[in-house]
Amino acid sequence: MKRNFTLGHLWALTTLAGIFTFVNTHPIRPHDFWWHLKIGAEIVTTRQIPAVDTFSLTQAGAPYTYWVFWLMESAFYLLYRQGGPALIICAQSLCLTLAYGLVLWNAQQRTHSWRIAALVTFCAAALGIQDWNVRPQVIAFPLAALLLIAIQAYRRRPRWWLPLCFPLCIWVWVNSHGTFPIGFVLMFLWLADESWQLLHAHLAKATERPTPPWGPLVALLASAGAALLTPQGYGIIGYVVQMGGDPRIQHLVPEWAPPTFATPGGTLFLLALLGSAAVLALSPRRPTLYQLGIFLGFAFLGLHTSRGSIWFGLVMAPILAEHLALLAQATTTLFNRSEAQSNQGSPLLNTLLASVLLAAALVTLPWFKTNLPLPAEKAGLLSTETPVEATRFLLREKPPGPLFHELAYGSYLIWAAAPEYRVFVDTRIELYPLEIWEDYLAIAQTNEDWEAELAKYGMQTLMLSRVKQPALIEAARQSTEWGIIYEDEQTVIFTDKPGE
Repeated sequence: MKRNFTLGHLWALTTLAGIFTFVNTHPIRPHDFWWHLKIGAEIVTTRQIPAVDTFSLTQAGAPYTYWVFWLMESAFYLLYRQGGPALIICAQSLCLTLAYGLVLWNAQQRTHSWRIAALVTFCAAALGIQDWNVRPQVIAFPLAALLLIAIQAYRRRPRWWLPLCFPLCIWVWVNSHGTFPIGFVLMFLWLADESWQLLHAHLAKATERPTPPWGPLVALLASAGAALLTPQGYGIIGYVVQMGGDPRIQHLVPEWAPPTFATPGGTLFLLALLGSAAVLALSPRRPTLYQLGIFLGFAFLGLHTSRGSIWFGLVMAPILAEHLALLAQATTTLFNRSEAQSNQGSPLLNTLLASVLLAAALVTLPWFKTNLPLPAEKAGLLSTETPVEATRFLLREKPPGPLFHELAYGSYLIWAAAPEYRVFVDTRIELYPLEIWEDYLAIAQTNEDWEAELAKYGMQTLMLSRVKQPALIEAARQSTEWGIIYEDEQTVIFTDKPGE
């Protein structure tokens, strides 16, 4: 039977092309990427994973868990060495498009509707868009989507080799980013659901009983073994416990704070949470234990931290697609006809539009950015937040250290200015004790004793952000202790008593 390219296919392609284009046209932000790249360079060149901090002034020699990210850090550096920032952005685009492509395919397989699959994928992408910065976590998204597909495939038709996918995915995940417990949550909920079905059949004395949950059990146990295949072995458990209970993470980083209606991202998540609850409640079919567990578990994660919003979207999209399809069949809506019966449009026109979409997506590849009519903040490969020219000035003119700087600048300084200039703090939040963060905030917020705090650390140069630290810049301008030696549209550099 010949299959035409339908409007449903076009909507699906539009969703994925939109994600690909969006990521391609956004530059690398400085917050985390650069220090990961620096560690990747050390791992590749020395064939060793650093064990202590060598980049900061305030915590030099302190132990740090670089081994949690070593696989993605190495991949970042190898990509960067081959193609620079453009190849990094392209790889980021492909990885995120793959993740949401797997989500879309999973939703379509459950519903046989490309339109519903495209709708839930678009919503999932909207929930995750604020968490698409270039960082090691990006590999976790397609891995999670792949695990969800494997679970669904096994439940539809058990095959002995499917559980073997899980330890492989977990090994990559556990050596790339600390969010790997999410994979175990998915497997545990799968095991709990299969076990409940077996127990329920036994209690009901059903004549046909489900087979024992060997698949999820094997997947869970094999994955637990794979999770220990890290440079620190059992140390990965301590890392998860430490990060989960570290108050600095949630209180110092806005994206770790709980969502509220005061922010666009928080509003979107809370509305998505209410909408998802409504869909599950109104669905003609009761959600399974697995689906309820997914909803409740990831709702809790999203309510606990804004960084959980992207995970809620990724794992809930296929489930919502299934229940939206059931609602569509039970109600008289635009979706009450099958796609085969609905208006599919002109196959030729659909194909032409798809070709235009693909061509437009290819044009947005980072190598062609200079030819695109993009706003100034998106025109380059590196975001305007990245202090590229200011750092070049530092290395060329060599003003005296130590250096105090804006938090986000720290990551780029680690990459471009170490070891000449050690950072005061950076986005390795858990590396620095709370008292150092209190001192940083006292200076950044120009508390009454801000200059005394700088003197305590012997600071002789300030590298400040016009966007993030306007009050501190103005205070330094008014002070007789500091003078400007450099400024551009983003950054102002001061030294103490210049010329003396």
